[in-house]
Amino acid sequence: MKITRHIPREEIKALPLFAGLALPQITLVQDEAALAAAAERLATEPVLGFDTESRPTFHKGQQPTGPHLVQLACADHAWLFPLGEGPMPAVLAALLARPGLTLAGFDLSSDRAHLKNRFGVTDLALLDLGNRFQCEDKRLTIGAVQAVAQLFGQYFRKSKKVSTSNWSLRELSESQQLYAANDAWVAYRVWLALQG
Repeated sequence: MKITRHIPREEIKALPLFAGLALPQITLVQDEAALAAAAERLATEPVLGFDTESRPTFHKGQQPTGPHLVQLACADHAWLFPLGEGPMPAVLAALLARPGLTLAGFDLSSDRAHLKNRFGVTDLALLDLGNRFQCEDKRLTIGAVQAVAQLFGQYFRKSKKVSTSNWSLRELSESQQLYAANDAWVAYRVWLALQG
């Protein structure tokens, strides 16, 4: 999609809010039964909105240990897979690497690297949606907030406080669940809109 003008942040903030998923549309996968149910539900989806979250590092030289959370979304629901400091469940690794599945998201190079470094997951079909936009100023990158403003004329609000919270916890707050789920879901919505 060709963008003639990068919308300034202050203009974006004045747009109507993008209505994301609500808590009833989000599943926090915390046991084997929920993991199996999610894998079954997502087994036939050709494209999923995708993102990961990691506990932030605040000290110079501190190495990131994430990702600590994997987020997947389809048209009407999102699933959050907390990984904490443990291994990735084989069912989730198989789901992510399923032949025929495309994982659509924004700025996915770090997600790919972290999944490879921590879990050895390499066979991922990642589609970086930011690359689907052509901006006149080649130095500018298109993230979720800009994409939502361009495609839908809405403001996708992202909380800095929540984005820098501890994602390695097994129990996520409601605000963390909403933030994480909608990061993946907005990627799905943008992918869908770009299909024409």
